[in-house]
Amino acid sequence: MSHGQIRIPSLADLQTHHSEKWRAFSNDVLPLPVAEMDFPVAEPIRQILSEMVTASDLGYLGPIPEMGASFSGFAKRRWGWTLNPDYVRIATDVGVAVVELLRILTKPGQRVLFSSPVYQNFYTWMRETQVEMVDVPFKVDADSIDGTGWSHDWDAIEAAYKNGISVHLLCSPHNPLGKVYSRDDLLRITALAKEYGVVIISDEIHAPLTFKEFPFTPFLSLGEDAAQVAVTVTASSKGWNTAGLKCAIIVSQSEKMHQKLNELPPALHYRASLLGAFATVTAFEKCDAWLDEAIEILDQNRNLIANLISSRIPAVGYCPPHASYLAWLDMSKLDLGEDPGLALIERAKVAFNSGHIYGSVGKNYVRLNFATSPAIITEAIERIARSL
Repeated sequence: MSHGQIRIPSLADLQTHHSEKWRAFSNDVLPLPVAEMDFPVAEPIRQILSEMVTASDLGYLGPIPEMGASFSGFAKRRWGWTLNPDYVRIATDVGVAVVELLRILTKPGQRVLFSSPVYQNFYTWMRETQVEMVDVPFKVDADSIDGTGWSHDWDAIEAAYKNGISVHLLCSPHNPLGKVYSRDDLLRITALAKEYGVVIISDEIHAPLTFKEFPFTPFLSLGEDAAQVAVTVTASSKGWNTAGLKCAIIVSQSEKMHQKLNELPPALHYRASLLGAFATVTAFEKCDAWLDEAIEILDQNRNLIANLISSRIPAVGYCPPHASYLAWLDMSKLDLGEDPGLALIERAKVAFNSGHIYGSVGKNYVRLNFATSPAIITEAIERIARSL
């Protein structure tokens, strides 16, 4: 399937790939779990990688002022956010960044707030740093203002702040719900954090892939109060399909938070990949057009899923996400047992992520990665329909 810059490979070509997504299952299983795209990487990124490999330019990562400059330029173009390029730091990936931030912002046993269902590695990071997990789940809400089918439990969030937390770990935009926090939501969280002395860690890795209906608001763009209480972690890995290159960034907005982040281990910078760092710079500087095309394809795919579900398996619940490429499907009416994801592998030979890994409120759901071709998406839905 071809577009202007993006030609989506065939299933046979994709099955030659070396990533976890394509090695975790036998070839008779259609894999749609791991959050990576089946799209070819943007040409400017491939070009810088090719040039560096050809020149044997594969040493250790050193100073790279281009990173702050490139991300600040992208943030200004995309979101109207003005940030200090000198306040952009490098980490191996978003997970490593969050772990190291938790190590300087908390002590073992201190309380960290999050809201399930949420990206499964949030649990991994909190367990690694030995903090106490405080879950305020989203509420299933068919009448939610944003149309995602889930709403914040604001009373419980405020109660958690009052009862004492050190950090609020935010997934923004949200994985797996596809929810984009409104500006008012973020300002409400900012006010709570300021009042109760809480630090917000905002994981914004999916932000470049936001759809137009609900514009993305970077947490640190909200003004001085947000700058005092928050730090952002993000990467090019989701927006431009570069996860295997291992590079992420940590962004602060105030001198106070910048100084606090000086407690991060200096080795955090050097554990990132040289290739990943320069690929990231290239993504932020030169790949807006590729990103726009990717979003257009994903927009078509999320609506294709709605049409296919409506015509083939209408018992499945689905609200098209407002960001990225992860469909959150309610399978509760299909009688698939305790683990719908496992049942679908066995019955339909289609692999999704089982919803229970995102928290107990997700047990009747699966997460489908639709960053692939319409043909593969259609085949996946057809396999499910035939298996029921």
